[in-house]
Amino acid sequence: MSFALVPVRASYDRGAMLRRFTRLIAAVGLTLPVAACSSFDSLDSLNPMHLFGGEKYETKLIPDTPPEMLYDEGLADINQRNYDKAGKKFADLEKQYTFSQWERKALLMETFSQYQNGSFDDAIGTAQRYIGRYVSAPDLDYVYYLEAMSYYNQIPDVSRDQDRAEKAATVFAQIVDKFPNSQYADDARYKLQVTRDQLAGKEMMVGRYYLNQRNYTAAINRFREVLAKYQTTRHAEEALLRLTEAYLALGVTNEAQTAAAVLGHNFPDSPWYKDAYAKLQEGGLKPQEDPTSWISKAFHLG
Repeated sequence: MSFALVPVRASYDRGAMLRRFTRLIAAVGLTLPVAACSSFDSLDSLNPMHLFGGEKYETKLIPDTPPEMLYDEGLADINQRNYDKAGKKFADLEKQYTFSQWERKALLMETFSQYQNGSFDDAIGTAQRYIGRYVSAPDLDYVYYLEAMSYYNQIPDVSRDQDRAEKAATVFAQIVDKFPNSQYADDARYKLQVTRDQLAGKEMMVGRYYLNQRNYTAAINRFREVLAKYQTTRHAEEALLRLTEAYLALGVTNEAQTAAAVLGHNFPDSPWYKDAYAKLQEGGLKPQEDPTSWISKAFHLG
């Protein structure tokens, strides 16, 4: 059962009641030293709601909807693909039956409903509440997966901010690490690689821009980031070619030769290697690895 305050009177003259309250406060201020020795029962009249003629309430008992009924109604809404309505039903269930098995079930189904409804930010918030409260729940891997997919479905193209891709990668990595045998682990591994490729693509786009602007140091920093964080993505090959170009432009030939050598060693059939080799030849150089170079160390060569 829950309690509710039900208004029983609502009409009053706010102006008249305010004037009355002001006069009474002034009168009390003048007579308080005398009244201080008498009964304080009359001070109840200083209640603003009473003085303003505000609504009076009486307490009534309103029966809660049984949890089974709310849960079944939510499931029925899901079956009808009315995910917004279902999410609200499960939210009501969560609020009415906190600290019970119904709260856990409600949070799970609320997350699912919000995800299916395309309310991804809401789904992320609900999933995080679930993860924070139920660290040992049997369906925890699924809630992590719903959170990751909520980020994943909001990843924009590489020309825009990649905050969602970074967060998706973080949660997919958690799934792989925490739940290696989960039925969602394989898909998490695949989508982790997709998101990492997206993040590497963003770095490559910025690096190419700096390269075209002849800001070679800034370009090298971006390509270095690709090799440091996203070496297993498809962008690693091009990053090595661009490093060859940037270092040649700066006259740092040993790093240019190392970048080309590492590219040829790891991707001998890559068209990017052919381009790097040709660029070195134009300057009378050839690929040659320097084991002390950061590029060589990044690929564990030498």
